[in-house]
Amino acid sequence: MTDWRAVGYGFVVTVIAGLLATFVPVIGHVGAGLIGGFVAGYVAGGGLLSGTWHGLLAGSVSGIVVTLLLAAFGGLVGLAAGPIGSLLGGAGVLVVGLFLTFLFAIDSALAGAIGGVLGE
Repeated sequence: MTDWRAVGYGFVVTVIAGLLATFVPVIGHVGAGLIGGFVAGYVAGGGLLSGTWHGLLAGSVSGIVVTLLLAAFGGLVGLAAGPIGSLLGGAGVLVVGLFLTFLFAIDSALAGAIGGVLGE
């Protein structure tokens, strides 16, 4: 059974840490996923599998939300170059964002497993 409160906490922590991580692009976002996944796993408790599942959900949801926001922003910025620029700007950010979502999900799941074990 999924504890959506734990996923919500992990999501919020990941998004806040991800926004702060913009100053240290790759390492900061990996750290944001680790922190958010750990929080989700710790709050959910239940052991290794439960922590992994909740960390994975928190990382995936936050990655998808950040991706959609960045794609919308890229589309608006690209709008200055006309409709084609907007499409290419948004699509480029979307592709990079999908990689970011995958990155958030994997490291959040690993950290969630640790949090789930410690949260018992």
